[in-house]
Amino acid sequence: MDEVAEDAFRGFVAARSAALLRSAYLLVGDRGRAEDLLQTVLVKTYVKWPRIRDPAAVEGYVRRAMVNTATSWWRGRSHRERLVDTLPERGDADEMDARLERDTMWQHLRALPVKQRAVLVLRYYEGMAEAEIAEVLDISRGTVKSHASRGLAALRRQLHEEDAEKEAVTP
Repeated sequence: MDEVAEDAFRGFVAARSAALLRSAYLLVGDRGRAEDLLQTVLVKTYVKWPRIRDPAAVEGYVRRAMVNTATSWWRGRSHRERLVDTLPERGDADEMDARLERDTMWQHLRALPVKQRAVLVLRYYEGMAEAEIAEVLDISRGTVKSHASRGLAALRRQLHEEDAEKEAVTP
């Protein structure tokens, strides 16, 4: 790779790595795995960098590669293990309740099929429009809407079932 292309790649990584790491975290749910995911995809991007003609398409390429790589990791590894930075017994009660609620929502989100989860992460965590999501994932806008609708319905169903279980246990 020539020096100009190398500088362009470094500039892209410097400018977009924080946002891409956030997306990677939302896709895999663990900071270490998110860093691995982003690094893996950036290596793939570096290799293909000289062939990329449209600089505006780079971020979409990287995001799609992250979704595809996370999907293949999810299929190939155990995804049920949940690593945490702190033990649950530390912190005050309000902090614990907030953390438990986030963890519960994340568990429900991770239980969704990969494409539904990717659409919901890109739409509601990244704030991307349907057209952007369709472009990044290389699917139609209708498929984006379908995945979002099914994913949200599944989350609502899971939360409703969880609430019903809590009510059944509580006298």
